[in-house]
Amino acid sequence: MLAVDVSGSVDNREYDIQMQGLAAALRDRAIVNALIEQEAAVTLIQWTGSSRQRQTIPWTSLLTPQDVAELADAVEENRRVWRNYSTAIGEALVLAEEALRAVPHCTRRVIDVSGDGVSNEGVHPRDRHAALAEMDVTVNGLAIETDEEDLTGWFFENLIRGEGAFVMTANGFEDYPAQIRRKLRREITRPLSNLRICDHAAFTCDHKYQKIKVFPTNRAK
Repeated sequence: MLAVDVSGSVDNREYDIQMQGLAAALRDRAIVNALIEQEAAVTLIQWTGSSRQRQTIPWTSLLTPQDVAELADAVEENRRVWRNYSTAIGEALVLAEEALRAVPHCTRRVIDVSGDGVSNEGVHPRDRHAALAEMDVTVNGLAIETDEEDLTGWFFENLIRGEGAFVMTANGFEDYPAQIRRKLRREITRPLSNLRICDHAAFTCDHKYQKIKVFPTNRAK
């Protein structure tokens, strides 16, 4: 599951950078091949302030190159739903939980959150960790560092959870396309032992926390 920040701190140009960068990553040959091999399914949600979260691309099964190409096109053409609202990451996780219940037979469940600020409204992300643990959901993050001091550290302490969950950093929105490609490659292209994803995005976990330097993490959050 791809969860994209559309809060008030993200202007229209930066929103376009996110969607175009994500679409380009989904056209990367290695990523395409891995998604098909693992029979992944992907959905996208846009999130901002409380009560303003929406699943804008439904669950999409990726069984052929055409499936992945159509998903990339849908991401690139996905129109922004909200502007000028707060940052409610915990509320995005609530919507993600609901969406994941629609794919109960998946073998792996991962929420991939990208954003440029800390949660400042609604339920705190940590307060959703217990429910996510019951569903065996991993949350990974891509922190888009702009004006927020050590957003990567905040994501690490408050957002991510699950065995091997990790955070990566984009140094501003201009760096987002390169980092989301790296992140998806890192998540889905490492060898998996007879794993078929079935009904959820083929996002696997690494065991590192990355921001300039790489720090090991052994705890489940």
